[in-house]
Amino acid sequence: MSHLKPNAAPKWVADLHSPPTPRAKNPGIPDPPGYPSQAVSNSKKRDVTKDTKQRTPPTSEEMDTLKLKKAWEVALAPVKNLPMTAIMMYMSGNSLQIFSIMMVFMAFKTPLMGLFSTSQAFERFETESNKGKMLQVKAAYVLMQCVALALGVWKINAMGLLPTTRSDWLAWEAQREPLEFAVPAL
Repeated sequence: MSHLKPNAAPKWVADLHSPPTPRAKNPGIPDPPGYPSQAVSNSKKRDVTKDTKQRTPPTSEEMDTLKLKKAWEVALAPVKNLPMTAIMMYMSGNSLQIFSIMMVFMAFKTPLMGLFSTSQAFERFETESNKGKMLQVKAAYVLMQCVALALGVWKINAMGLLPTTRSDWLAWEAQREPLEFAVPAL
């Protein structure tokens, strides 16, 4: 520390105030398309920008098509998560444990929240000219959410929590006999 002056700024501060000079371009490597060469003078740069095509704003039909494509992506997004959710549910087992309960909770919460917010999910894509097509997209979205709910119902049935037998509903019917018993150790 004794070799530094008390008021001297660090090297990185000096580099910020005076950036290093750019390196010379290798003549064997061409510039990428649309990139003006640094060797081109400023007057030539202005000519190059004049020669390039000006991008025209998209028409309303093109915007509607783009919005419809994005809406379909949103509508089909719930199905993309189903394989991973199904694998996680299968791996969590059918016993009542905190992990399997959390999986079932999330299997119901996510689709229900999606169903309740269907109109909010698509309001940014909807215009006056594509209302009919958006109705199809919304119907597909609701169907995909119902498929996700069916996965949750499958898991609850596999855990034995759905009342699917007569003995679950009628008091005089005999209950099912369990296949196994677990005895806790003392």
